Amino acid sequence: MKMIRNTLYVTLEGAWVHKDGEAITIHKEHSKVAQFPIHQIGEIVCFGYGIGVSPNLTEYCASKGVTITYVDGRGKFLARMQGPVHGNVLLRRAQYRISDNPEQSLAIAKCFVAAKIQNQRNVLLRHLRNHNGCEGESAIKQSIAAMEEGVASIKRVRDSAELRGVEGNAADNYFSVFNYLILNKDPDFRFTSRNRRPPMDRINAMLSYAYSILSLDIRSALECVGLDPYVGFLHVDRPGRPSLALDLMEEFRAPIADRLVLSLINLKSVSSKNFKVLPNGEVEMDADTRKTLLSAWQKRKQEEINHPLLDESMPTGIIYTEQARLLAKHVRGEIEYYPAFLWR
Repeated sequence: MKMIRNTLYVTLEGAWVHKDGEAITIHKEHSKVAQFPIHQIGEIVCFGYGIGVSPNLTEYCASKGVTITYVDGRGKFLARMQGPVHGNVLLRRAQYRISDNPEQSLAIAKCFVAAKIQNQRNVLLRHLRNHNGCEGESAIKQSIAAMEEGVASIKRVRDSAELRGVEGNAADNYFSVFNYLILNKDPDFRFTSRNRRPPMDRINAMLSYAYSILSLDIRSALECVGLDPYVGFLHVDRPGRPSLALDLMEEFRAPIADRLVLSLINLKSVSSKNFKVLPNGEVEMDADTRKTLLSAWQKRKQEEINHPLLDESMPTGIIYTEQARLLAKHVRGEIEYYPAFLWR
């Protein structure tokens, strides 16, 4: 039996999170705001500033393998508290050896990038199937064709720099037609290009936030199977950068994060009025929009999805762990290549 525990997202700034018997209780200004059964929580993520976690709850989480992560209001990672690491030392040594071997690293990185491009392509194909004769149909088909050429070219790639070039070209083609996927005609929800650090429009603000949440889930999945999330094969190592988590999340960006953002906008679950435009042009979501996105994300993790390789239906939140487990099998030499996740 597969169990998936919830992630508790605390977005109320100034809140006090503490253990009360067998529950996690949230107070603000001496008033109880919410309470959750403690055994159902697998991770606590504090979004924003001034959120306090009691020493008693911190000690409990450390002993039970529940991580506490602090992220600022924009979704940028700040800090992470976790108990003893129980990763398999032999697995991690094998991971480090592969990471130091350009040829082996490139072979795995090709799988990540090929899956990312295929999944972006499949998002566009699904849009065409669901909206026959849609606006921008010709441009979308041209982007799909260019992305197919990009996937085919990966076999001929000789180094990581060339591979990142293929990835970048595919991303340009994908996002060049992304605005056609937005059916909500609110002019404030218009998408022109992918931008970040900071995001300069509402779509990019939501995408960046969703990618931040996805990276946290992927990092937890890697730690669960014993891999080191900071040593990757595609992204360059950098102090404090979870390179392997960024590697693995590539194949999930389009089918999970992008589709969730599109769904919230197209179903008008979020309003363009609930965003703040700063003097420098940066756009931020307000508290209600962040709450809506996080709630939808949590529900999506519980939705059943078919794993194409295992041919088994499972909650979306478990797919990340299954992919991390398949990656670990390849690192240990149990399977010949890493079978990346392909969404259909």
